[in-house]
Amino acid sequence: MAFSKTPRFIAGAVCPRCSAMDRLRVYNEDGTDYRECVDCGFKQEQHIQPQVREIETRVNTSQEERKAQEQVVKILPLDDDN
Repeated sequence: MAFSKTPRFIAGAVCPRCSAMDRLRVYNEDGTDYRECVDCGFKQEQHIQPQVREIETRVNTSQEERKAQEQVVKILPLDDDN
């Protein structure tokens, strides 16, 4: 279940049937997500569940992964030829 039971309009969404912009709303009814156009009555069940991807941080990466990303920097001396 991705949407709430309260219908919410989706900004910039275009109806696939009548091409009206900003007239689609999404909501959840009996555990199923729907999108619906308030102009033409188009209604479609949503089967796509959002993919939740955890952002990689130093907390959720292993020590081996952090070690593999380390880079050694060598500082060269300045030439006194000037």
